[in-house]
Amino acid sequence: MTDAAADSFESTQTASERRPGFVVQLYIYASLFLVAAIVLIPLVATALGGFKTLGELRSNPFGLPVDWVFSNYGDIFFSTRYWQLLGNSLIIGVLTVALTIIVSATAAFAFAHVRFFGSGFLLNYFLIGLMFPVATAILPLFLRIRDLGLLDTYWGVVLPQVAFHIGASILLFRNYFRNMPEELFDAAFVDGAGYIRFFWYVTLPLARPIIATVGIISFVQSWNSYLLPLIFLNTESKYPWPLGMMVYRGEFGTEWHLVLAFITLTILPTVIVFFLAQKHVVAGLTAGALKG
Repeated sequence: MTDAAADSFESTQTASERRPGFVVQLYIYASLFLVAAIVLIPLVATALGGFKTLGELRSNPFGLPVDWVFSNYGDIFFSTRYWQLLGNSLIIGVLTVALTIIVSATAAFAFAHVRFFGSGFLLNYFLIGLMFPVATAILPLFLRIRDLGLLDTYWGVVLPQVAFHIGASILLFRNYFRNMPEELFDAAFVDGAGYIRFFWYVTLPLARPIIATVGIISFVQSWNSYLLPLIFLNTESKYPWPLGMMVYRGEFGTEWHLVLAFITLTILPTVIVFFLAQKHVVAGLTAGALKG
């Protein structure tokens, strides 16, 4: 046997050894199918429930509608209130994303490239916020927002959301910045660039995947936030979409078919945005994972 044939045989044998067996493949596909079913079944049931009447929804919650009531979606979609709620959610979400990216990117750059006394302690201080949910700080947050005069304003919701998003965002940005080639950093300083110029002209253009990742995560969390707007907003015209569902709750009952239609229409934008930015999100989360 020649050397080329031996190398080909060894590579073929190695590839066959790395290929998972039938049982392993069956386990992988079964697990993925189960996870996909857990995620998709509630979404599909919610979308189909919006096409039913209230009586049919109670008797047949998971089946196909017998009579498709398209007016449930039409009345909500063409109403002024629906677009007002989405506009409020969009304003809060965009402000939250912008501030989160600006603050966390600059802080993470300092933690990744600047050595100063107490940097490790300060980083751990930011990461402590990952251990506590928003509900544990509602009372001190309410008192602080009241003292600042931000009750019943968009900023009264945006600033606490940014504060609770900063910890995870700094961690993602810092890991990404630390895994960038050190040669770029050295070359920039040889050319006379300082920290600010290097951050603005070199780091940020190369950090688009992680910026998209942090932006999508922050936007989805802000879009689905219910507790903070409920506590800090009092004017109905400033409500985001999670609070808009309360209009379908009456004194003696709830119009669940309209609630499901409303939920479907409001989560659809985030689903579309996530699928459009899916590649950037995956690239941002896995960046530098294989670097030693």
